[in-house]
Amino acid sequence: MVRDGIYYALALVAVAVLLGNWTGSLPLILVPLLLAVFFLWFFRDPERAIPTTPGAIVSPADGKVTGVTTIQVAGEPRTSISIFLNVFNVHVNRSPAAGVITGAEYRRGKYLNAMNPASAELNEQHICTLRMLDGQIVVFKQIAGLLARRIVFSRELGAHVARGERIGLIKFGSRCDVILPASAQIQVQPGDIVKCGSSTLAILPTQGES
Repeated sequence: MVRDGIYYALALVAVAVLLGNWTGSLPLILVPLLLAVFFLWFFRDPERAIPTTPGAIVSPADGKVTGVTTIQVAGEPRTSISIFLNVFNVHVNRSPAAGVITGAEYRRGKYLNAMNPASAELNEQHICTLRMLDGQIVVFKQIAGLLARRIVFSRELGAHVARGERIGLIKFGSRCDVILPASAQIQVQPGDIVKCGSSTLAILPTQGES
């Protein structure tokens, strides 16, 4: 479990105790207690079986694939896969591939609905650039949604990460985009439900990755 869930739950239990002392009203006491249970559930962090297929790009988030599109990055074609997280999904994020973090940029922005394609560019977001072991570049965006107001990225520039390693969190409804080389062999389509760290989004032709 993510520690935030414990902090929220303890604070709400304290509120319930205070309400009990002040009012003795069971319905009022139940409200913060139920919210405490919700936060403990929301910040769950289950273990996942990480694929070992060479070149596999795994999903950085639980959620629903909402788009697989070709975009232009610095004049070169790339494939972008968008994943929408609703409030009921696990919100821990994992690295889509093994490699070195060569870019980590936080951008302030709006809080459009994460289903809106414009949110990929306009919303608050954190952009992680990952250089894989064979030199290929994968970009992973944590994008705030209508409710999300905090993006957590727990790795530093230059850090080595493993495929499926925990690297952050987006609180409440949000979106993750993965931008891949055009050579990626896409394994998902819009409407697919994916699991963080265990679902394969694409296969990149690569050698030497473990």
